[in-house]
Amino acid sequence: EMEDEVNISELIHRGGIFRNVEGSNPKEVYAKVSKMTDLPDGMTSDQVYNALCAREDVLSTAVGNGIALPHARAPIMKNEEDQRICVVYLKEPIDMKAPDERNVFVMFILLTYNSQIHLKILSTLAGLFRSAQFRKALEDHADEAALSSLIKELA
Repeated sequence: EMEDEVNISELIHRGGIFRNVEGSNPKEVYAKVSKMTDLPDGMTSDQVYNALCAREDVLSTAVGNGIALPHARAPIMKNEEDQRICVVYLKEPIDMKAPDERNVFVMFILLTYNSQIHLKILSTLAGLFRSAQFRKALEDHADEAALSSLIKELA
């Protein structure tokens, strides 16, 4: 069924792509991004920041290859159409205790509406991250158009 598919490109379009984001640790980055991203009515940057930090305190969201997937422990978006992914290219890579010990240079921050969708997004992203072509695009700080066309090709 079509409605089961998650449209990663659409989620990135909603969340935005942020470049050269400064921060010497995840929390500094989350503080900046939660203020930069356009949030739905009734949601504050503090709520997003606190949710991301609470999750990071439990276990690093770094997944290897210089990539992290910060997210809240429980879905924080009230509506399905408010879900988004913010792609954050860091100015300087940071140590997030990744399984492969590589410093993180890009984050896909997931702000989702329910845990089923959340897991689907995670598995779709994991598939993309397995692609050397996609990882190379991230290392080149690809823009939204480039990421979208790769996602179409690979997903």
